[in-house]
Amino acid sequence: MKHIKISAGIAHFDYSKLGENMKEAMDAGADIVHADAADMVELPINLQLMGGPQIIEGFRKVTDKPIECHFYTSECDKIFIDRIAEVGCNMLILPAERFIGATLAYRIEWCKRLGMKIGLTIGCYTPLCFLDEAIYDIDRLHIVTHGTSNTDGKDNWYWRDSVLDLVHRARKMIDEKNPKCELAVDGGIRTDNVEPLIECNPDVVILSTAIFRNEKGITYAVKEFREILDQLSEKYHLQ
Repeated sequence: MKHIKISAGIAHFDYSKLGENMKEAMDAGADIVHADAADMVELPINLQLMGGPQIIEGFRKVTDKPIECHFYTSECDKIFIDRIAEVGCNMLILPAERFIGATLAYRIEWCKRLGMKIGLTIGCYTPLCFLDEAIYDIDRLHIVTHGTSNTDGKDNWYWRDSVLDLVHRARKMIDEKNPKCELAVDGGIRTDNVEPLIECNPDVVILSTAIFRNEKGITYAVKEFREILDQLSEKYHLQ
């Protein structure tokens, strides 16, 4: 049975209990810390300037589990990469539509030199073809699954109608071209809608609201999702 990793994200997180809440999620069985970070260009409406090296440094003090920085940004220089590596980040994830060509090649090289993995995000409505060349050299194909197909316009974002086809094609691309690359799904994922996505065989599921806004608490939410993922992995014979 495949172990699908849970990555606990901070997009919907109580920053007043930064270390306490993330430590609880990790102790409850989450596999990865997902530190969202954003500039004011990529996300001009909400979540501006969240995350970054200071947040990662705080998380590193409460867990030895992997930390990934999901950077919603229009630019990413060597100073930023050096800084997150210095404070204990294990993977940098950048938007595929913003980083192509030599710009991406240099950043892949910088991460590798510092011992960090690198991933690329397929954001809302970004086509999979943006990964045609880079897929051979990245460690994570990271699909943002939410969108405007089903949402109340507030926090309850659902994954969009095109997602299942996209994730199926992404799995096929990885299996054919770079089996060592992880496939992650991220956004609008809850206990009542996760099954069709798991049938597509992802390696990592990013959860934020589902963990940190669960009325029964963080520990309960992580354990509940762990049980669901294990059951679905067995149901669909995932390896």
